[in-house]
Amino acid sequence: MSAVDLTVPATHGRLYWALADVWNIVRRGLIHYRRQPVNIAWQLGFPILSVLLYGYVFGSAMKVPGGGNYTDFLMPGMFVMTMAFGFINTATLVVYDSTKGVIDRFRSMPMASSAVVAGRGITDLVAACAELAIMMLTAFAMGWRPDGGFGFLAAFGLLLWLRFALIWIGVWLGLLVPNPEAAGGLFAVAFPLTMISSIFVAPELMPDWLGWVAVWNPISSTAAATRELFGTPVAGDTWVEQHALLMSGVWPVVVTLVFLPLAVRRFQKLSR
Repeated sequence: MSAVDLTVPATHGRLYWALADVWNIVRRGLIHYRRQPVNIAWQLGFPILSVLLYGYVFGSAMKVPGGGNYTDFLMPGMFVMTMAFGFINTATLVVYDSTKGVIDRFRSMPMASSAVVAGRGITDLVAACAELAIMMLTAFAMGWRPDGGFGFLAAFGLLLWLRFALIWIGVWLGLLVPNPEAAGGLFAVAFPLTMISSIFVAPELMPDWLGWVAVWNPISSTAAATRELFGTPVAGDTWVEQHALLMSGVWPVVVTLVFLPLAVRRFQKLSR
């Protein structure tokens, strides 16, 4: 009697299985949100509280260069701040998986090594879309009325482009810090990063040296570009302010080129 071959023929290529592995990681992340509603409530609730507090508490005390409504100035900046703070959540989730042995289990499975990092990035982008949608609905309720059409979609895309770049900082830091508590301490890094920018106040209203730092802060370019696309541009005197749309695309590329290889290299070292 001849032997029977029980092996399953490989009907799909490596790319198919790599994409399938990425989808499984994304699905796991979304199920994680569903099963732990407290985490998603905090992640989505914080932006709402931020918009309400900064808009109503500080709105009447702030000035906009050239006049104008501070709410229209603030809202694009708040969207940028939420995208900037997102890397803390990325780092926390990555270090949680790392310390609990989840990443070790993934490495022991016959799956693409890039799926863990890519899946984490896609999951965070999905969460970022939900955050932006909720924040924009809150802003509409407060009276914010942006220009519609292509400009609105382009601004939404720029915000996600910034979030995409910062994901790799979060993954890299999440693989470096020892525990989730240490990842929470990254707020001390994110807070000055957002405060010394054009999110809340125009750089020209700051002291000269501090305004120069704020102008060259990468998130200031995204804030200025989204204001322009939403229909509330604020003119600036420096080259980087006058080319905010260009720099809002360039800065995330630079961040990605630096931190994506660092994140991949750090992940590969875990496998040794």
